[in-house]
Amino acid sequence: MDYRLAITAAPETVPAGTSLMLLHPSTGETDRVDTDFFKTDTDHLFILSTRTTAREVKQKLDHYDVDASKAVILDTLSIERGYSRRSSSNVRYVPSPEDLDGMIDAIQTFLEAHDGKLRISIDSVTEMAYYSNEQRTVNAIERIVSLIDRHDAVGLFHVAASVHSDAVVDEFSELFDGSIHLNDDGSVSCDF
Repeated sequence: MDYRLAITAAPETVPAGTSLMLLHPSTGETDRVDTDFFKTDTDHLFILSTRTTAREVKQKLDHYDVDASKAVILDTLSIERGYSRRSSSNVRYVPSPEDLDGMIDAIQTFLEAHDGKLRISIDSVTEMAYYSNEQRTVNAIERIVSLIDRHDAVGLFHVAASVHSDAVVDEFSELFDGSIHLNDDGSVSCDF
């Protein structure tokens, strides 16, 4: 099974089990790339948000005309920020943005509960490393990539390039099947 990609400069399709790194400037506008990834060839999608709340993710989906009924959002920030939270059929919470095991369990539950073409977005790996640490994050990403492969899904993992050393970016990039580079000028290039 292949998944179509509607991302400039990317291959037209990628095989099931593919995990991609979205490498972007720390102030880069990633929403366009992320939502193009969501909208194409998707039965269900899972958004792990360590950077924004579920409410903000829903607003993004609405703004870019992504069918939110296909989405499950894992909000890692609302509890930390003291916002009210109500779990629903498509919004889940973990107790803190450091709870990497809870995040992985939620992704596994999603993958086991859904059929068809499944997409996972991790926004962002950089924030995961900020709240826990880089080595714990590498271990967590390895586990998520393995789940994506095992369940024939595809994943897009956001990494803010300028926040990490070159060595850390290289370590992250080794975990993925390819990378999408969102450049400072908004152009996109890919490395597969």
